[in-house]
Amino acid sequence: MSRTRTQSPTDGTDGTDIHEHIRDSIDRAADTVGSVWPLHSFVTANPLSGFEHRPFHRAVDEAQDLFGGRGYPHPSVFRQAWEDGRIDSVILDEELAAHGVDRDPEALLEEMEAAEADRKPATDEATERVDRVLTKWLASFLEQGEAQWSMPNREAGFYAAWRTLAPYDGEIPCDDGDDLPETPLEALEAVLGECPEPRWDETLEHHLASLPGWTGLIKQREASTDSWQERYPITITEYLAVRLTLSDLFNAPTEPGAEANVDEVDDATGDEAVPIPERFLSAWEESYRHDLLECVDDSVTESSHGDGERPAAQLVFCIDTRSEIIRRHLEAQGPYETHGYAGFFGIPMRHQGYDSAVEVDACPPILEPEHRVVDRPRADGAADADIRDRWSGLAHATRKHFKRLKTNVVAAFTFIEGAGSAYGSAMAARTLFPSSLATLRTAVDERVPRPGEFCSPTVDCDDHEYGYEHDEHDLSVGMTHEQRVEYAQTAFDLMGWTEFARLVVFTGHASHTTNNPFDSSLDCGACAGNPGGPNARALAAICNDEGVRTELRERGYDIPEDTVFLAGEHNTTTDAVTLFDGDVPESHAGELERLRENLEAAREAAATERVASMAGADPNRGVAETERRAVDWAETRPEWGLAGNAGFVIGPRELTDDASLEGRAFLHSYDWTTDPDGEALEAIMAGPLVVTQWINNQYYFATVDNGVYGSGSKVTQNPVGNVGVVQGNGGDLMTGLPLQSLKADDERPFHQPLRLSAVIHAPVDRVTEILREHDDVERLVANGWIGGLTVVDPTQDNRVFHYQGDLEWEPPVVATVTQQPAGSPATSD
Repeated sequence: MSRTRTQSPTDGTDGTDIHEHIRDSIDRAADTVGSVWPLHSFVTANPLSGFEHRPFHRAVDEAQDLFGGRGYPHPSVFRQAWEDGRIDSVILDEELAAHGVDRDPEALLEEMEAAEADRKPATDEATERVDRVLTKWLASFLEQGEAQWSMPNREAGFYAAWRTLAPYDGEIPCDDGDDLPETPLEALEAVLGECPEPRWDETLEHHLASLPGWTGLIKQREASTDSWQERYPITITEYLAVRLTLSDLFNAPTEPGAEANVDEVDDATGDEAVPIPERFLSAWEESYRHDLLECVDDSVTESSHGDGERPAAQLVFCIDTRSEIIRRHLEAQGPYETHGYAGFFGIPMRHQGYDSAVEVDACPPILEPEHRVVDRPRADGAADADIRDRWSGLAHATRKHFKRLKTNVVAAFTFIEGAGSAYGSAMAARTLFPSSLATLRTAVDERVPRPGEFCSPTVDCDDHEYGYEHDEHDLSVGMTHEQRVEYAQTAFDLMGWTEFARLVVFTGHASHTTNNPFDSSLDCGACAGNPGGPNARALAAICNDEGVRTELRERGYDIPEDTVFLAGEHNTTTDAVTLFDGDVPESHAGELERLRENLEAAREAAATERVASMAGADPNRGVAETERRAVDWAETRPEWGLAGNAGFVIGPRELTDDASLEGRAFLHSYDWTTDPDGEALEAIMAGPLVVTQWINNQYYFATVDNGVYGSGSKVTQNPVGNVGVVQGNGGDLMTGLPLQSLKADDERPFHQPLRLSAVIHAPVDRVTEILREHDDVERLVANGWIGGLTVVDPTQDNRVFHYQGDLEWEPPVVATVTQQPAGSPATSD
């Protein structure tokens, strides 16, 4: 299970520092634990990201040993998919036969079901005691301002604070903190000294995996620039020091035992003993991929963008699967051109909203923010800002007052006596009449200006109007002229743009839900679990800058004088699209009004389509139903999020614009004819493709084992200190999506647990070279973390190639001579 050590054992007598050896072991052991983000910026990520260098079947087997979670759908899920025809019987038979399996599917399913009945998780009372006590202290230390009485001495770090207070915990057999080792490394040395050094990696890995939610949060926080981490530091080393010390005090096993592992059903004649469940999974994925390719128009060899027909407007949406639905219905309203682009719009920024006291990272977790963008009122927005301030101040003061009354020991009783009836009436209204509350919320929203309507993002670092000195922050405010030009050019390059409509809308997305600890998981993943509107407004401001436009024209981007860029935000819960049109001149008022009308019509159609999959929803009242779900605090399924995601199409919109992809595919715009060097495709494969794999695997694992890789039912969840949720009254932080985000009910999954199928419209040799240059991306495909990579080659009459690993394709790539558009590279293989 553990990795092989790379150096010889040492007892510290060979001239090396034993603490250095412990640090090295910790670094290696921590690789297998994935990072977990706090609730307020929950980011979907592959929970087994530390295993991505292994083949999928080996990784899930090792993860089962470490975490106890299953790696494949339950046999009953496979059976249902097979009986429903979602696993094509012919494809399944071919998959089994191709790998030397000669038993029929029914017999294999029965064997898997029998093996499932034999799964018996190992338990140990002393270890459970360690977990219970440790999680209590972690919750106290890591809470972020929720507790009325915070844990003392946190600024000294986790181990030091715990060491001071341990004698006062009646569950810990320690009378004097001075009896405990003074430093974390000394504590680890004291316990690991009784363990053979060759087993250190395995031992530390075992202890980190015992509470992967808490350790994942610590790992993320230790690597971040979080202000809470600066004030109250905690490290993986400190965590392990406390855990192993408690294990020693409670006489719990320090080294992992040889617990029995119930393997999945294997086929002895298959390649490398890949388990039978993976054969069923591969057949299911191939069945989906076949249907997806049926939706691809094989007559399209290049984008029709730039053919001289200027669209009524161009709208750029996030590649998020929810955008596919609204895009499809908007295109049905008129001559609109829609595009897909990563929802942070290529700007790695940290954002501070107008009425926000905190800054948030607004870019994918694989990137570090490079710019600080602050919202400040425009000169003509003072009146709107004043209205917003009055409403916000009243709401903030009311919330603060109620919180103080409810949580203060002295005031709580008088609060009930004096305000209980009114508060109870409000609660009853929220419970019994959520639709009326939705109407009230809409009325308030229409009267209270949103910051995007009267603020401008500070994208120009030469503008010191707001008095920010660059050396006061780790990031400077705004960007240089050259950087702004590059961000705009990169966006146009990746999407293959050569012409521009009079209105161009960058449309971020956000959600709106009530009483949902995981609400940030429904916002934009590319913006680190935050709304995408700020990024959209930043790119619109950049593209409206006359200096930037002049530079772009000199670089060959023919942006007409009458083109106006603006931002929007798509509410994925209600499908409403808000336009921030402060920069739109009167000359464009007519087109803007038509766009609003068509967006509203698209919203009604999209909402109707969405609610059809929601139990108990009236399909004839799509908009009203989505608005009710957004404000109903008893609603466990306000929207499905990215549930159902299974495909990623990289290519022109025309490939699939005549088909419904049912909100299951990520769509990234790409035109191979405008990318002769393949640089744009390389950026898409190295960035968005990797991130969508994270999202897909988050949904996959949370569906196949919600108790281990998800977060269980919302009904029994309890938030902990604004950093996570636990099931019941304690235990490990839950690391993934709740059951209600994935399943129609406790038994039936809504999300079909499939690994991602990627389809790329480009010359196959171009994709091969990118895989050759990016081992990390090739490894994701070859190891099965991406379920399949298919190339539709426009230089070979859209011939289809499936990746086989080792830079080989099926069918074999052969030398080809085809007619190609002018300016595109010749292809020969």
